[in-house]
Amino acid sequence: MRHLFRHPHAEITGIYGPADELGPITKFFPLLSKTVDMDQVLFDPAAVAAQADLAMLCVPHKVAMAYVPQLRQAGVRVIDWSADYRLKDAAEYEEWYCPHTDRAGLAEAVYGLPEYFAADIAQAGLVANPGCYPTCTALALAPVLQAGLVEPSGIVVNSISGVSGAGRKPSQSNHYPQRNENFEPYGVGNHRHMPEMEQTLTAILGRPVELLFQPHLCPMDRGMLSTIYCRPTGNITTEQVLKVLQQAYAQAPFVRVRTDTLPATKDVATTNFCDLTARVAKGRVILFSALDNLVKGASGQAVQAMNIVCGYPETTGLISN
Repeated sequence: MRHLFRHPHAEITGIYGPADELGPITKFFPLLSKTVDMDQVLFDPAAVAAQADLAMLCVPHKVAMAYVPQLRQAGVRVIDWSADYRLKDAAEYEEWYCPHTDRAGLAEAVYGLPEYFAADIAQAGLVANPGCYPTCTALALAPVLQAGLVEPSGIVVNSISGVSGAGRKPSQSNHYPQRNENFEPYGVGNHRHMPEMEQTLTAILGRPVELLFQPHLCPMDRGMLSTIYCRPTGNITTEQVLKVLQQAYAQAPFVRVRTDTLPATKDVATTNFCDLTARVAKGRVILFSALDNLVKGASGQAVQAMNIVCGYPETTGLISN
């Protein structure tokens, strides 16, 4: 909402929420005081269709697939933030999540990674907003895979995320005494973002990509850092890898390739930037990628996709003049 209220071409026409969160939006998000003077009301697809050209669905998986068909039938374009439309194979989705009830939407959906699928996003009626870990990983890996600098298998993606990556719902594992001063791995070999990463990189490369993804949770509010280990295809230097990254993102407004310094979460916090770099050491190509999981990993990337869908410059509402 903060991005959209400073967007010169966007107007928020409705805010929808569950029955136990109705009323002034500032009641639930006090930081929006004197910015958003609107009530959150129950979801009504007819009301949305009567007022809006595009809907942002910020709901859990399974809930999204119940809403999307109603919105699409009413002619509303949708950017969905859940995982419901990210995996193109329904059987694979059901293996990692739950039964899929909108196969037509799954076939229609376009994966919303602007740096690689902008042409498809521009024509899309339904955009699947990528996961935060897959965005952080794909932006680092895609150029070096395309350039043939690294092997498309045996890749290890080692990532950390701030606790906001777990969402708003309270739990024992996210309780402050449990999270504070505590850094731990989770989802060993079975994190749901792993097939999304492989699908995205396979689509970009045009042949199968296999990787092992290991996430960690660290005691910070927001941010994400990935360190990715790859096997080089030959005698590769750091300079070669950096040149490939720089060429790949020369025209990408939200990817910054660092040369002399390494990415850090503080440098991307609250922004839609992803910072990348690479080093070659001990016979491995090591890629580093940092972004804000709440912005380039969610809200900012959704607005970036909205800009493409609506024909505005990608940076509109996301970079101050």
